Amino acid sequence: MFNFMINLLTDNYNKNPNSNISKLFKLIADELQEIKDNLEKIEEYRDVDKATGYTLDKIGGNVKQYRGVATDEIYRILIKSKTARNMSTGDINTIIRVISQTINSDYSDIQIVEMYNDETAPEAAAIKILHIPLDKINEIGMSSNQFGRMVARTLPGGVSLKEIRMEGTFEFGSIGDLIDNEKGFGDIANELTGGILGATYSPSEDRELPL
Repeated sequence: MFNFMINLLTDNYNKNPNSNISKLFKLIADELQEIKDNLEKIEEYRDVDKATGYTLDKIGGNVKQYRGVATDEIYRILIKSKTARNMSTGDINTIIRVISQTINSDYSDIQIVEMYNDETAPEAAAIKILHIPLDKINEIGMSSNQFGRMVARTLPGGVSLKEIRMEGTFEFGSIGDLIDNEKGFGDIANELTGGILGATYSPSEDRELPL
């Protein structure tokens, strides 16, 4: 800001940093820069990914999604999910889109199976969700049950969620395979390597979030 103001002066002014005009401009520039920074921060806080605290509460209030006990990180996910659910038509593609936006994953990571023709337990108006990447859920700080409840609220009325399968990265190899430290057992010494076990969600007890 200071350099910008000094460059606006014609050459008949002394532009030396120690000149009186430069010192005066420096005082003004510091104040203007602070105002500019605050205005930019206000603009950024309209973004749910950057807002925090009370400002994030106001954004959530606009879509009728209240914080409850959620941290800022989880609350952002709840707001995004509620916004997507508000615009949801309830079809399979919309459910996939809501989930992918919630956990920031590709559409191809998510598979939904309708259970009306299930070989073992056919049921009308029920679905199972397969291949949810568990590491994405871990990144947002939700438990599998909290995530399951959120997904269940995405479904249209009368449709039930029977199961969510969340895939980890853990794999067993064959004898002679090269060791992959990102997929096998972890290193006991530093616990920085190893695969992630998967999980399965079906309705159960967990700490309630204001979904």
